[in-house]
Amino acid sequence: MNGQDPSTDTSLLETPDMSTPHAVLDRTPSAYTPHPTYRLPPGSARHYQNQYADMYFARLAQLKPATLAIAADAFDTFSIADETARRVDRVLDVRQGELCWVVGTCYMEMPLKPNVLDDIGKEHWIAAPPTRVKYDHPSVALEAGEGAHGAHAGGTGGVGTQIMLEDESGRLRLTGSFLRGCLLVTGAIVAVVGTENKDGDFEVLDLRVPDLPRQPQRWEADDGNTALTGKKPGSKKKRPRAGKVAIVSGLGISGDEGDTLTLDLLLEYLLGESTSPADQEDASTISRLIIAGNSLSHASPIPSRQDVITAATKNAAKASGTRKYGYDSAAYNAAPTDRLDQWLASLLPSMPITLLPGAQDPTSTSLPQQPIHAAMFPHSRNYMAPPTATTKDGDGEEVGWFDSQTNPADFTLDGFRFLGTGGQPVDDVYKYIAGEERLEMMEAMLRWRLSAPTAPDTLPCYPFQDEDQFVIKDCPHVFFVGNQPRFETTLIEGPVGQAVRIIAVPRFKETGEVVVVDMETLVPEVVRFEVFD
Repeated sequence: MNGQDPSTDTSLLETPDMSTPHAVLDRTPSAYTPHPTYRLPPGSARHYQNQYADMYFARLAQLKPATLAIAADAFDTFSIADETARRVDRVLDVRQGELCWVVGTCYMEMPLKPNVLDDIGKEHWIAAPPTRVKYDHPSVALEAGEGAHGAHAGGTGGVGTQIMLEDESGRLRLTGSFLRGCLLVTGAIVAVVGTENKDGDFEVLDLRVPDLPRQPQRWEADDGNTALTGKKPGSKKKRPRAGKVAIVSGLGISGDEGDTLTLDLLLEYLLGESTSPADQEDASTISRLIIAGNSLSHASPIPSRQDVITAATKNAAKASGTRKYGYDSAAYNAAPTDRLDQWLASLLPSMPITLLPGAQDPTSTSLPQQPIHAAMFPHSRNYMAPPTATTKDGDGEEVGWFDSQTNPADFTLDGFRFLGTGGQPVDDVYKYIAGEERLEMMEAMLRWRLSAPTAPDTLPCYPFQDEDQFVIKDCPHVFFVGNQPRFETTLIEGPVGQAVRIIAVPRFKETGEVVVVDMETLVPEVVRFEVFD
């Protein structure tokens, strides 16, 4: 583990002082409240019969008022050659030569973006489609002879990209050099000001997004509940100093022999069983562990119906006439989940854990991914809350020491609002953007007020009907994203004083890094574990 130079730390080599009683460290407690923001309806209430177009209409209806308010402040006095921009209600109300502004949903037409209609139309593939790192590739677009619409390096798309603005009335193509510096993806709600040219395209002169929503004060919900109990207004609890929270992602547990040394080092560090007494005391201040997706390596999500049919067809072709359908127990490897369960069970007596699923974990592939089922954790589930448990006041579900959460996840920790994902939304936004800056993409998602902006276009998700649950209603204090290439962090500010700590959490299996966040200052630090050959 990187930290103090081992050559200068001789405390581990000294003879123990038996005359001094051994100090017993107590772990710092934490106040933790999960929110059911991304929970799907249970049982028969969860169905997939709705159209995804309704989800886009709901998203636009939810974010249009905020976008209108911000755009009105900027565009109501916007003028060119003594002509002041006027607002139009629908994109089809735009008239050629008139300076105006309108609100709508972005749609990106890109050369390599997957198209479900093309996939359905091709019953047989000669070769599987290549893995798409980016949806817009300049060489492919140039070979196709397509025109340039949109942005180049550092912005959205490139040669061959077309940016549309649509609402319930129709669609309008956007163009202009201003878009080159804008980060836009399908699903973002924006307001644009400009004029329609002779080709029918809308020349964009400026653009606005909904920006950060209202951010609750620290302990706001807890103080509000205290006020409801009848205490005097303004009376607040005296709370001890909060500790730290550890965030890790990409454990990649495979169950293979010799693949668990760094995991064992992480376990010993969190339990306070290794390093110097000073480091052990520091580890005791870590009040909770958050695992942000991809805990398993060889596990795979629940396959879709088409995947099952395809796999059964391939097996039938190999079996020379012997067809086998349904579940094949011989193909299931329980070692990864068993190893994860044992690792969690070793840590849970000392520390509470919040577990988010990821793309490689055994749960649904569609966002929001629901919690990994308790049946996968025969040892750790003893620390979960009973399925029908309620709090003593009967105002919500009891929170267990081990909380299997959704992806994305929304919860309050030590008074601060946390929003986190396993990485899929940012990884998909990355494919739309020409640049490599993950923090800029994460910031853009917050300013769009969308935790999964590209769903359902290129990111599978549940077809919400009445409202889009990916719309961020309360601005978080901490926004973390797991399974990123490297650790990065920044602090962004909103128009009315909001402050959000953004953290890109690296894959532990590749980097050996754990992010530790101080819950008083929200300043993160990295603890690195290395194994030398």
